[in-house]
Amino acid sequence: LHDKAIIRLDADEVALLLDFVENCGNELSGQALNYYKKTKDRDLAILTLLLGTGIRVSECVGLDLTDVDFKNNGITVTRKGGNQMVVYFGVEVEKALKHYIEGDRKAATPLSGHENALFLSTQKRRMGIQAVENMVKKYARQVTPTKKITPHKLRSTYGTSLYKETGDIYLVADVLGHKDVNTTKKHYAAIDEDRRRKAASAVKLRES
Repeated sequence: LHDKAIIRLDADEVALLLDFVENCGNELSGQALNYYKKTKDRDLAILTLLLGTGIRVSECVGLDLTDVDFKNNGITVTRKGGNQMVVYFGVEVEKALKHYIEGDRKAATPLSGHENALFLSTQKRRMGIQAVENMVKKYARQVTPTKKITPHKLRSTYGTSLYKETGDIYLVADVLGHKDVNTTKKHYAAIDEDRRRKAASAVKLRES
């Protein structure tokens, strides 16, 4: 089992984070405000996607425009080891992605070789892993200063929510792209503790 507790966002912190990205422009001015306006829809799309699908940051920056399928609400990601898989997303992710793709992404003129990239940097190139990590840290610091939140922590947040909702460790392993379900079990064993405690009061021996 894990020696250290998994750091993840609680449900209210997820909402706070997304609200903050949507509205923090009110507190900015000058150059910071200009930069925020340029990147807001993209950043919101990335954060919503990471929190709503649990994909890895490497999978996120590797996405092309053609990997997004709004007909079935799925994205084709290239997993570790190179195999491809469709990961499905819900309405919130759909909304954030559409808003970005039909707005800022459509208006952008990418540099040569970066035309297909879904997420572009302000230099009009495909965003790199480091850029997404910095962006996540920048926003998360404002919302949860005591937790060090990285894109991987957003993945853990998603995995935790999915496991709590479904109780299906095999589904969680599959969606997260874990080759071995034991990897998943190791990470989410702490949640099982809570469930085991509930078992203690679930069975009534005598009606009171």
